Amino acid sequence: MRFDAVPMPPAVAARPRDGRGYPVPAITPWVDGEPQFALSDYERTARCARQRECSVCGVLMERGPVWRVVGAAEAGAIEQALAAGAPYRNLAPTLEAPGHRACMLYAAMVCPYLARPNARRSRDVEGADEVVGQLERGTARGATGAVVGFADYEFAITATQVLFRFLDVVEFLPHREAAGQLAELQAELQGR
Repeated sequence: MRFDAVPMPPAVAARPRDGRGYPVPAITPWVDGEPQFALSDYERTARCARQRECSVCGVLMERGPVWRVVGAAEAGAIEQALAAGAPYRNLAPTLEAPGHRACMLYAAMVCPYLARPNARRSRDVEGADEVVGQLERGTARGATGAVVGFADYEFAITATQVLFRFLDVVEFLPHREAAGQLAELQAELQGR
């Protein structure tokens, strides 16, 4: 699905755009006037964590659930826990910051890496080895993904990283192709 065919949350529509028209997420670094997609800016991410701002649109997230997009391994673990009636507890930190439900549904559909199971990372994630495993250039997203709501999040800001942990799954929206989330995004934007 083309990114310009995906309905855009109003706060995302207000973001700066790259030369192709893609909105630039709040945590994306800029180098020489160009956004560096697939990278996260330390200072921007730290500000979002401290001020409870969405990592996509940069607008305040009210108290309550937050969302993030997960890849195949975490989606599978969450699905197994929910099927067993067990709570999902992944206490391993991640570099992935939270956002609003609509923003994460949108991101899942327009980000090439998040949208399709055969997508591959275009860049290495620096310093990720000790945090989230190998996130090297060429790594595939995996067969499934999901947009997941969590009751809340915790964060730690180290000298070099902003780390997040997510607590208590409140919504699990799995997908193979993220375009399958279109109805959810449309309903969210219409206020359900």
